[in-house]
Amino acid sequence: MDPHLAPPSAAGPAENLHLRARLLPGGAETDLWITGGVISRSPVPGARTIVSTGWVLPALVDTHLHVGVAEIGGPLDRDVLAGELDLLARNGIGAARIPGSPSQLPDEVLSRERGPLLQHAGVPLAAPDRFIPGWGRLVCGDELAEAAGEEPGPGWVKIIADWFDDVGDYSAAFDTDVLRRAVAAAHRSGRRVAVHTQSAEGGRSAVLAGADSIEHGMHLPIDVLGELAARRGVLVPTGTVFEQLAESMASEQVPAALRRWYQDGLAAHPELVRRAWEAGVTVLAGTDLPVGSLIDEVEWLVAAGLPVEEAIGAASWTAREVLDLPRLRDGDRADVIWTEIDPRTELSVLREPDLVILSGSAVG
Repeated sequence: MDPHLAPPSAAGPAENLHLRARLLPGGAETDLWITGGVISRSPVPGARTIVSTGWVLPALVDTHLHVGVAEIGGPLDRDVLAGELDLLARNGIGAARIPGSPSQLPDEVLSRERGPLLQHAGVPLAAPDRFIPGWGRLVCGDELAEAAGEEPGPGWVKIIADWFDDVGDYSAAFDTDVLRRAVAAAHRSGRRVAVHTQSAEGGRSAVLAGADSIEHGMHLPIDVLGELAARRGVLVPTGTVFEQLAESMASEQVPAALRRWYQDGLAAHPELVRRAWEAGVTVLAGTDLPVGSLIDEVEWLVAAGLPVEEAIGAASWTAREVLDLPRLRDGDRADVIWTEIDPRTELSVLREPDLVILSGSAVG
């Protein structure tokens, strides 16, 4: 940071600010002004320049994150939720998509003027006995479309397309036609559909049914990637969470069929993601759990074969475009992170950005 400039932490929410830095993607030197909590691409008289070098990009986005969860299968914990939202803000994460919660997120959290913006899918829809107990709204196949079409309005619907079964394997919970009717009903209500799938059968059905977003996508068949790309579908691979579970899933206590399913899927997942990106599928960064591991996922995407700028975009500008979030356009909410070092050469600087501004105010 230029030592001759006043520290950004001194900036108040009502102060007009000016940043000059190289803007990602691309890296062109750019001037941004912040007034009234929003971006201006035109000069603002009297704005105080807080940075004049370095790199700037839209605040980060975690596109698959479960917040407010103290324990798997437990209820939404408001104290945990508040702490995690604060952690996200400090880490430069200005938005998150919550594809399912134990219960609806409180209205006061969704309507907060400051802190991360949240998109959510409410309580996931799942078949009886085919999801984490207490975490899903359980519906049979003939009820799925009606459930997916309820509560019209902007947002997402989450469907659990496959899960552990009663014979010690992992298999589809709904067939293609059932999913197709559910997706159509959700679209008629004005919502997009995120589908959890970790099996070849479930993944194929989700793509053929028209799902907007494939969550996890382990074992997703290569031959459906073209169709997913053609309709601008999204893949959120959550690669790091699978690696975290690798040791426990290799235990002899896990049924042999499940061990093979997991180990084969884990080994093939990076190449699947690379081939999806090469086929034109939009790949986004999401962590699932725990909160605060987004840059680990960006690094995983790079290791899987995405160019580093594409991987950063998967957690920033690309995610914001897909989710229609503020992205430094004139009049957008001012959600910005700034680093002294080019993050494309050192991803670690994104773990604790030098400057985070959300809704026009510095976070520190």
